[in-house]
Amino acid sequence: MADTALIPAERARPDLGAILYWGFVWGAGILVLIYLIGPILLALLMSFNSGTTLAFPPKGLSLRWYAALLDPVQSEPIHTAAKNSFEIALCVVVMVTLITAPAAWALARAPRKMVNAVEPILLAPLVLPSLVYALAALLALSLLGLGPSFIAVLIGHSAVFAPLMFRTVLGLAQRMNPALEEASATLGASRARTFLRVSLPGIAPGILAGAFFVFMQSLDNVSVTLFLGEPGRTMLPLRLFAMLEESLDGRVAAVSGLLILAAALLMFTLRRFTGRAAR
Repeated sequence: MADTALIPAERARPDLGAILYWGFVWGAGILVLIYLIGPILLALLMSFNSGTTLAFPPKGLSLRWYAALLDPVQSEPIHTAAKNSFEIALCVVVMVTLITAPAAWALARAPRKMVNAVEPILLAPLVLPSLVYALAALLALSLLGLGPSFIAVLIGHSAVFAPLMFRTVLGLAQRMNPALEEASATLGASRARTFLRVSLPGIAPGILAGAFFVFMQSLDNVSVTLFLGEPGRTMLPLRLFAMLEESLDGRVAAVSGLLILAAALLMFTLRRFTGRAAR
């Protein structure tokens, strides 16, 4: 019997279309990642510059600007501005949470037509340009006899950033099983007790996520703070802008570095907490 020749299996030809497709996807993804993360990494790197001013690439690595930032005498205006901004941001978070979270939970129980009609109105501050809203808020509060002040900034920030918490809480409240609240009411629990023991734990991840976004946006806001803030009470963003106008002070990069690290730590903690709550 003649030996049967083994015919080698034909090699699969690479699909040129798939190569181009995945090359485009990976290339676009890398470019987007560089666009989003690149400025953050640059700010962090520049905060460790050993030079006398902001510069890239840095002449060397040093903690001199962080040391200067922590100096209570040299950086007293920055510390005061940071204290003012943190006070406003914390008050805004408390005010928005107390008003928006119950409102979003109640709206989630309303008919769908009402939700569709009310939701765009409540989300309008996110759509309007911040400068337009800041000017409108200044005029409206002036008509009410309230000029630029701490209270005016608190009201302005709360109104413009409340939709951030409203959307996160509303989404969770709509996904909650109504049978849980009905079962609690059937067992004799009051509405307040049902909300505190059943509804609130269900929407807590949304409240925490919304509080984080509201806090960071309030801390970083410029336009509303500029229009509604009182002259003698400088906020951190405005102070940093003034420092950059005067000179390329490296402490600005140090502040940015601390805020970036703090935001990353808060996001990591929030993700761990909300993930555990979801399970």
